[in-house]
Parts: sequence; C-alpha cells; structure tokens
Amino acid sequence: MLDCRVQGEEPIMVTWRRNGAPLPSSPRVQVLANGTLFIRSFQKRREGSDADMGEYDCAAQNRHGMLVSRKAKVLLASLPKFHTHPVSMSVDEGGVARFQCEINGVPEANITWERDRVALNTTDNRYTLLPMGILQVTGVRQLDAGVFRCVATNSANTRFSLEAVLNITGGGPRTYKEPVILSGPQNLTLTVHQTAILECIATGNPRPIVSWSRLDGRSIGVEGIQVLGTGNLMISDVSLQHSGVYVCAANRPGTRMRRTALGRLVVQAPPEFLQWPQSVSKPAGGSVVFTCVAQGVPEPHLIWLKNGKVLMPGHNAKLTNNNSTLALTRISSEDEAIYQCIAENSAGTNQASARLAVALQAKDLPAAPQGLAASALSTSSLQITWSQPEATVTEGIIGYVLHIRKIGEPDSLELQEAISKGTFQHDVTNLEAATTYSLSLKAYSPLGASQQSLTVVTTTLGGVPTSPTFFTKVLNSSAVQVLWELPSKAGRAEGFRLSYRRVPHADFQGPVQLPSHINAHTISKLDSGAVYEVKLVAYNGNGESDCFKRLVSLAEEGVRDQATGGSSLCECRDGEASLGSIVIGIHIGTACIIFCVLFLMFGYRRSLFCSKGTQDSWSVPRDNTGHNGVLKDGASRPGGEPAPQQVVCPAQCQVVIEQHLSGLPGTDSG
Repeated sequence: MLDCRVQGEEPIMVTWRRNGAPLPSSPRVQVLANGTLFIRSFQKRREGSDADMGEYDCAAQNRHGMLVSRKAKVLLASLPKFHTHPVSMSVDEGGVARFQCEINGVPEANITWERDRVALNTTDNRYTLLPMGILQVTGVRQLDAGVFRCVATNSANTRFSLEAVLNITGGGPRTYKEPVILSGPQNLTLTVHQTAILECIATGNPRPIVSWSRLDGRSIGVEGIQVLGTGNLMISDVSLQHSGVYVCAANRPGTRMRRTALGRLVVQAPPEFLQWPQSVSKPAGGSVVFTCVAQGVPEPHLIWLKNGKVLMPGHNAKLTNNNSTLALTRISSEDEAIYQCIAENSAGTNQASARLAVALQAKDLPAAPQGLAASALSTSSLQITWSQPEATVTEGIIGYVLHIRKIGEPDSLELQEAISKGTFQHDVTNLEAATTYSLSLKAYSPLGASQQSLTVVTTTLGGVPTSPTFFTKVLNSSAVQVLWELPSKAGRAEGFRLSYRRVPHADFQGPVQLPSHINAHTISKLDSGAVYEVKLVAYNGNGESDCFKRLVSLAEEGVRDQATGGSSLCECRDGEASLGSIVIGIHIGTACIIFCVLFLMFGYRRSLFCSKGTQDSWSVPRDNTGHNGVLKDGASRPGGEPAPQQVVCPAQCQVVIEQHLSGLPGTDSG
C-alpha cells in the first residue's frame, strides 16, 4: 500500500505512475477512495518483465492544475547469500578475537551470532556486537573457544554463514607486545539523524588504552556520544557538525607509544527550502518570476515541473541562477498552471509548488485605488486615506496592501502592510522622525492585484533636514559643477533646491529641484568672466534647511571657488548683495601685495653684505659699472631707469633677483 493524501478544491482526481508511465488499473492493482494505491499479491515477474518493482509517484489534478508527489521506490524483499564469512583464528588467552560477516538484504538483515549453534549470550560485556555484522571478544578465556557463525534474518529469508573456529592458546606468562590496532574506523556516509558507529579494537600487552579525537582539533563533544566495548565510538543522531576525520589511538599505558587509525564520517542532509515560490495572479501579456532556494548536503539540484511535466526553457520561460529562478514573460492562458520546484540530492528530495492564474482581461482585476493622500500625525506615524470605490467594485476586493519605503532606499527594503477591505483610512506607525517616505496602495481580488495607485510622499514630524555641504568646480568659462554630500540616512531629505545669481544682480535664477539621490548638478550657459553666487538647500515636508552660499569666478578657467565667510552658514534671502565683501577683499589683497613688495625691496637693499672671493659668500658682479648699478662716471642709465641688481648666490642656490623700483607707489626713482 502506498499513500497519496491530497488537499484542495474538489473534485480531485488521483492517478499513479510507475517508472514515469501511467499505471493501469486492474483487480490486482486498485486506487482506493482516499488515493492510496493497493497492490494485491505483489509479483516479482510478469510477462518476462519486472512486474511490481520500480519507482512510484501519484499525481493529483483539479481545475487549477496538477501536482506530482515525490517518488517512492518499491523493491522485492530478498536475502542473497553471504559475501563475507567469518574466519577461524587462534588467540592467546586474555587477547582479543574479532569475527565479521557481510550480507546485502532487502530490507537490511538483522544479524545475530551463534556459538556451537546456540545463540550467543550477549549479556557478557566482553562480547560486543556491532550492527555491521561484527563480533568482538575481549579478554578471551578458554570457555570462549568454539565454533562461531552468524545468522541473517529479514522478511524474505533466514541465512547462516559458514562456521569459524576460535582456538585459545597460551596460559603461561605473557610476553610484552606492542599495541596493534586490529581494526580501525571505516569511512562512513550517513544522513542526518542516523547513528554512526566507528570501530576501533586494539590488542597488546599490557592492554592498550583506546582514545578518540578529531583530525581538525575540534572537540568530539559529549551529547549523544557513547563508547561500545573497549573502544568503539557511537554517535547517535548525527548532524552536519559531526562530519570530519576521526582518529582512533591505541596507547601503551604509562608511555607515549601509540598506534593510530583514521576514518572519515560524511553526514548528508536532504534538501530544505529557504525560499519557495508563491502563487500569483497576473494579467495576460504580463510577466512573473518564481523563486526557489534550497539548501542541503550535497548541494541540491533543482528542476521545475509544469502541471506534473518537466519544464524546459522556451520562448517565454527562462531559468537562471542554477535553476533557482523561473521567469515567464508575455504570459497567456496556456501558462496558467501549477508550477513545482523539485530539489534533489543523494540524501533525499523536497518539493514546493505555486499556482499561476492568468487574468485574460484587465476588467478581471480591481482598479487601482484612487485619491490616496497622506499626512503626518507625529514624529513616528503617518495617516493615509483613499477614496471608497463603488459597491460593485468593493464586493470583489478581498483587501489592500500598503507599500512603504524611505526616499532614497532601494525597492528591496520596501515594507508592506495588509489592510482589510472595509477600511479606507490607515495609520502607519513605528516610523523614524523627520524622515520622508513614499507610499502607494494596491487592491487585491481572488485573481490578483490591481495596478499601483499614485505614489504620495510625506514626511514625519521632527524638523527640517540638516544643511548640505557643497563645493563648486569650474568646468570651463561658462559652466560650473556643483557637488554636495548626501544625508547619511535614507529619507532624511525629500530633495534639494539649487539657485544661483550673477553678482551684483539681486535676483536668483531657479531654483532647480533635484531628487534626494542626486548629489551633483552642472550649471551651464553662464557669462564668461563673471562672478556668480550659488546656494543650496535640502527640504522635506517640514520645510527647507539652512543653506551654504558660495561665490565662484569665471574670470579664468579652473579658478577655485571662494566662499563668503569660509564655509559658514548664511541666511539665504533673495536680493541680499555681497558686493561689499568683494570690495573689501580686493582692498585687503592689494594692501598685502604692496606690503610684501616693500618688505622685499628694503630687506635686500640693507642686507647685501656679501664678500667677494669666498665660495659661500654673495658677490655683486662688476662690469663697467660701479657699486649699486651706477656707471663709473656717476651717470644714471638712459631713461632714468635704475640698473638691475644681480645677486650671485652660492652654487647650491643659483638665484638671480632683479628689482625694478620705478613706478611703485610711495617711492622715488632712486
């Protein structure tokens, strides 16, 4: 009997398949009313083929589509002959004996042991029976001698192995023997929640001490850990964390001498879904994306079914991200179906399903909500309202979904709130103060969602944005680029307003309104050689921020901008003039230049005390002139121009300075 229980809209028809082919009904093979498959008189072979053995699955179908179950393998119970028999051995008294037999049965056989054809007394703790068909006898005695065989039993049969004789030798003084591991751990591959038994049996004189560790140095732990016999490690309810290489060590007591053996334990996990496809309704001509993400060990393989049949990528179906994403475009009524995601690995299978409903006409879906409006209630809440639709429309609506997102945040961080169908006002709480949000609304019917309403933008109470810091960059003689820093958190500003004016004109041009995610703007078609004043403010629903105001000159391409009062905040009022600041700056700059020139002139004239002939001294070259550039006859140079003073510096300097004093204000030609 194979169960197939289904829930869904009646009527539901259940059919069965074996090895992918429909299973015909007969008096011997019947599908019961609850969907269970009942096979009378299971047959090994019929008409020269494997009769009832194979992989079975059931399919359930109603008007919405078809679902297929996971597969169940049905095998014929059998118990073939032993392929490993126990081997006779001779063991010194006090030593260790080990027998093993192996057989492959369906289902797995239960193995017991007999000595002299009598069931072995397993209450003696010197006898350890491991489920892999292994018998260990420690501290053997003369009474342990005899003929051993193993007995395998399952639902198909009972079989006996060949017999093996255990002889006990010695009895006199025992000699020293180094530790020897008779049988170490074998590599195991298990599924989570199974039990792992790692064998380790050692002999020697004196008897060695058996210990366990992990090769990676991690602790084995204590929960679910048990030692069987003198050194076999049993781990109950294994998990993925138990995977690793285990080291069995046999130590001679009181010394560092030891022998080791290694075995690898691999724990697998069947697929589990982290994300599964969701049922949706879409209008004809639209598109839909189903996502299916599964984890497991080893990594699961994903396949998609459409109404029980393997879905192959086609003209409007595309599989991406290792088959975890199914995208359907230009959907039509032919795409309306139940889609299944099947995750498979060597540890098992898992499946998830979703239904795609296709609305053939737009009238099948509700209209987008109208009249959406929002207002701030407090620093952490907003209230939204919308128009109540007509009664005939309301009957087909099952509810609304509100979409909330901070301005500047990506769509993936959008929040959604469900609203009942009879409500046309809703309070959104637990929001951040002085933060701007975008809100939109959709109406839902059993067939799917309406188009999105118009988006409204609203700011919670709590103040205006902080002032943006900005910089200017001259691009050419008629263009300036303005750059600023965006707020550190999304939603802190709804946008920016940029204005500029030519000095000394009083009227600003603009403002240019920019969204919250833009942090640069180029002002072009400016007058070459002019000075402009630029100001920038951030704004939200509570008002505008204070602003920065900067001056920038286009007198020379590449000139750096100048800020009035450095980068201090200003009161940005239309018509405010900054010409006085320019005049004061020009006067101060001119005075500084004159002072520096006078300082250099008088400083050099009074400090030239160089001596001639030394390497590190200053020397005044003498040609046809006397001192200080005056001709030998005492006459001045033609035109009354003073002679240039050439100062020869030391070799490490090599500087030539010429001073032209004529025409400087406040000095005479001398």
